[in-house]
Amino acid sequence: MSTLTQQDTFQAFLAASPSNFPSVRTTGKESFISQGLPAVKAEEYKFTNITKKLESSIQNFSPALPLAVSAEQVKSALIEGFEGDVLVFSNGSFVPELSSKIEGVEVSLLSGKEDTALGSIAKPNKDVFAALNQASFQDGIFISVPKKAQIEKPILLLSFNGANAGQVVQPRVWIQVGDFAEVTFLDQSVSLGEQSYFLNKVVEIKGGINSQINYYRIQNEGKNCVEVSNIETDIQKDAKFTSVNLSLSGDMVRNNLSLNLLGSNSEGNMYGIYLLNGKSHVDNHTNVDHTIPHAESNELYKGILADQSRGVFNGKIFVRQDAQKTNAFQQNNNILLSEDAIVNTKPQLEIWADDVKCSHGCTVGQLDEEALFYLQARGIDKLTAKGLLLYAFAGEVLEKIEEESFRNYAVGLIQDRLGSKF
Repeated sequence: MSTLTQQDTFQAFLAASPSNFPSVRTTGKESFISQGLPAVKAEEYKFTNITKKLESSIQNFSPALPLAVSAEQVKSALIEGFEGDVLVFSNGSFVPELSSKIEGVEVSLLSGKEDTALGSIAKPNKDVFAALNQASFQDGIFISVPKKAQIEKPILLLSFNGANAGQVVQPRVWIQVGDFAEVTFLDQSVSLGEQSYFLNKVVEIKGGINSQINYYRIQNEGKNCVEVSNIETDIQKDAKFTSVNLSLSGDMVRNNLSLNLLGSNSEGNMYGIYLLNGKSHVDNHTNVDHTIPHAESNELYKGILADQSRGVFNGKIFVRQDAQKTNAFQQNNNILLSEDAIVNTKPQLEIWADDVKCSHGCTVGQLDEEALFYLQARGIDKLTAKGLLLYAFAGEVLEKIEEESFRNYAVGLIQDRLGSKF
């Protein structure tokens, strides 16, 4: 049996966990031990053999310590034109002295919030890596937006990651947004160095009645980073949640995103782009759970894959028996720019109600040669024409980002990639 799969390998790691949240951590440990790391034939990780990747990349399975981050590093990492508040993290640990004091929003360490219902949204029995995080995260951040608060400026979660080879970075974030409140979160990472480390992130978001929440994220980790993220949201009556996730880099990346529609007239939106080259591997697993009548979900993920990269999309929509009048849409479209690029796509619907409007589909293809010829015939060189077509393909997702500076930043990253590579 390989080193990582032996139970005693994890005993020292789990034993090093802090003593706070004892019942939460016990549940996480029990769930982690009962599930074990995904086997080769595990259905949920069928096309993403992350256990093998961890065994080959992570030799020193130990918690990563915070790195020294300067105010100058924070300033240089800020997006051009960004006007908002910043919460800074170093290897998953909150750095309050470099973070904004956000007016009208409570921000504190999780260690001072023992009554927080950690694991009640991102349940540890749903994913073994969520269980591992719950069992052994060092500390986390608690963010509370009060009832009726209108947070006009975006809140940037700025993470600096640069663990030593084989170490584990485990951010833990709890966000609760009160009834009738509105807020936008931006999630951005900066990699310090090119070591092989494991980033295992859990974000739980609890939205109140009639709340409006945006969560925009760019994944651009170092090329040797192995990453798993579990982001899960409870969406109540008349509330709206929108997620946009852009995956651009990393060795092997697994994104688990789940929306729980728990009230009538709730709306959940999930949009994503994965723009991959080299040998990057990105797996997007999404889950939308319709539990109540008169709710809506929209999902659109697009992939552009070059070289020997690999993309995986597995989207699940559950419509429970009581969830009549559900409206659910799911689509995954992909363009392959290389004969060696691979995508595995599996949109799924599981419907137990009979009065619903649900659709799903996927496409895998290459650039439209007729459109490419059309642009070239009008004096546009082939490289530029390809870039224009690919940018137009991605633009349908990018336009979902309402925060202007973050959208411009994302557009710039994608244009740079398309222009220099394709």
